[in-house]
Amino acid sequence: MIKSMFSLVMLLAGAQALADTTDVSEPYYQDQFTLVNQRNFLSDYQPLNPDGTVNVVVERPTGSVQAWHINAKSGAIVWQQDKGKARSVHYLGYPGNFGFVPRTLSSEEGGGDGAPLDAIVLGPAVPRGEVVKVKLIGMLKLLEHGKEDHKLIGVVEGTPLYGANDIAELQQAFPGVDIIIKTWFANHQGPGKVVTQGFADAASARALLATASKAYL
Repeated sequence: MIKSMFSLVMLLAGAQALADTTDVSEPYYQDQFTLVNQRNFLSDYQPLNPDGTVNVVVERPTGSVQAWHINAKSGAIVWQQDKGKARSVHYLGYPGNFGFVPRTLSSEEGGGDGAPLDAIVLGPAVPRGEVVKVKLIGMLKLLEHGKEDHKLIGVVEGTPLYGANDIAELQQAFPGVDIIIKTWFANHQGPGKVVTQGFADAASARALLATASKAYL
């Protein structure tokens, strides 16, 4: 009996130790303009998972227009300010969950915009601050103010679009989705401000991700 009670105590102690070392934190709003987490959104998550999926931190859920963005210095997600006012997109809401890949940098030396690598995750809205595991299927190549601002394109398991493994399969199985994405990004800032250069395949997207990961380091 004493031996059994001792075993139970040790089991409970082990469970408590495991709970103490498990990150169970949830993002929370520090104020109306700042979303924080116990973990730094930019530096405390890996870009890749062992199963080959890519981590994307969601800044702007599908359908939203509020322009939230990662603050590279603090690691928080903040609502961008423009002349003292919170910025929003004056267009239709985002056609997918917009975010970034942690521990990446689209370096200015390499022609990028000096920010983490952007990604658009196709599917239903995901809460801001959530980290989703994404299968890359390609990317949309863009130029903004003369700098590369390419967007990785990914899908998540459990959604109809997950069956597509590349842009060609997306176009075949879900006609018009690629046109929606391209049209939205070409016009969401106003005519002529963003130049679209077409789509690239999944291999090109992974190559860009590898370059951005090295640039971050």
